[in-house]
Amino acid sequence: MQFGIFTVGDLALDPVSGTTPNEHERIKRMVELAVHAEQAGLDVFATGEHHNPPFVPSSPTTMLGYTAARTSRIVLSTSTTLITTNDPVKIAEDYAMLQHLADGRVDLMMGRGNTGPVYPWFGKDIRDGIALAVENYALLRRLWREELVDWEGRFRTPLQGFTATPRPLDGVPPFVWHGSIRSPQIAEQAAYYGDGFFHNNIFWPKDHTQRMIELYRTRFEHYGHGTAEEAIVGLGGQTYMRPNSQDALREIRPYFDRSPIYGGGPSLEQTMEQTPLSVGSPQQVIERTLAFRDYAGDYQRQLFAVDGMGIPHKAALEQIDILGEQVVPVLRAEFAKNRPANVPDAPTHAALVAAARTDVEQPA
Repeated sequence: MQFGIFTVGDLALDPVSGTTPNEHERIKRMVELAVHAEQAGLDVFATGEHHNPPFVPSSPTTMLGYTAARTSRIVLSTSTTLITTNDPVKIAEDYAMLQHLADGRVDLMMGRGNTGPVYPWFGKDIRDGIALAVENYALLRRLWREELVDWEGRFRTPLQGFTATPRPLDGVPPFVWHGSIRSPQIAEQAAYYGDGFFHNNIFWPKDHTQRMIELYRTRFEHYGHGTAEEAIVGLGGQTYMRPNSQDALREIRPYFDRSPIYGGGPSLEQTMEQTPLSVGSPQQVIERTLAFRDYAGDYQRQLFAVDGMGIPHKAALEQIDILGEQVVPVLRAEFAKNRPANVPDAPTHAALVAAARTDVEQPA
């Protein structure tokens, strides 16, 4: 099982210090988070894609390419690649290039995004969101898997004899997760192709997350990719830890209360009760995370948000240290217990290459 962190790259006021990082500081600090996560023994670093203030990561491949040069082991991913407003040709080429630069340590998560104004900025209509996600991804898969592509659809100009360059590393495209919080159509899309399904698992109660994952698992089996247990599932989560749980609650409260997402709604304690938000001691976060399996089944990837909302960079780095030293080793051991033999590991480039070669070598 893979454990890592993800960031949305927001610029937010620190309500305690009264300071806000500038864009340059925030971008550089995001890379520092990735490097620190590798040093702490985590498996994955993922960044969002946003094209509107107060967010800075408008070019994930640029950031991840730079991060690839600063790291050697950690998997570099997106926590959203906008399949709706990006041209699938550009996605195919950008991520194949990144795959080469990172020696295969790349996967990506397709998503529609949650900011309506982005659609017209890129010449799209938000009412076509689902249709764009379906059509664009169908084209992207062909661009990665076929040398010459003839294609015609609703949302872009036709292609005739087009070859995306560079070709995927070792002839194997990056593994794709489809991320969605609320859209069953996206869970269906992930199941149809046998790709991974990632549920952010932050803002919604566990019964909603459970329904989405069960839908994906059921349809994964329906399309003949394996049993429901063999479907590839990832979960998000948000955490803040201190040795003493009361210190964790006290420290995060002003950031929670001022958050544009959380602030003004249910209290911190109510939100923790109603959603998977995990604030407390390392042991409490371990117990909370292990309970995810009760409704998600045995899954393959767990990512934590440790920054954002104006949380100081130093505190975010400390969260990574706690994850690496106290939390993830226990989670690895506990999640491994009683894990059915047929539940696959999280896909890696090496594993995908090996599987592709095995398929080629199989007798007709």
